[in-house]
Amino acid sequence: MQRSRFDPDPERPVYVISVAARIVAVHPRTLRIYEDEGLIEPARTPTNIRLYSDHDLRRILWIRHLTQDRGVNLAGVRILFELEERLGVRILEALSDEWTAGDRGAAATAEPEPEPEPAGPHGF
Repeated sequence: MQRSRFDPDPERPVYVISVAARIVAVHPRTLRIYEDEGLIEPARTPTNIRLYSDHDLRRILWIRHLTQDRGVNLAGVRILFELEERLGVRILEALSDEWTAGDRGAAATAEPEPEPEPAGPHGF
């Protein structure tokens, strides 16, 4: 079956760096750093302009989640991506499911915070 030109292809590089950065809410320099670290590899035009696909944007969102929400440094992110490729297993999706379930479980079992004591006559 042939794809029409309007069918979305997540592997097709279509976004220049400024648009990609805006979509994932990062500075374009951040995307260059991720590329320098070997975490993403955008396509290049004949004039060397970076082009990002939807797949690249999804990967960038994973990198941001791991670094900002989970405290993983870029070297750790690289190792996780390498493990996924070597094992052929979606490790990050499984971890995300565990983390999400853990976050929900922690919220459900958390004790309510005590009510603050009323201030004294002088406001302390």
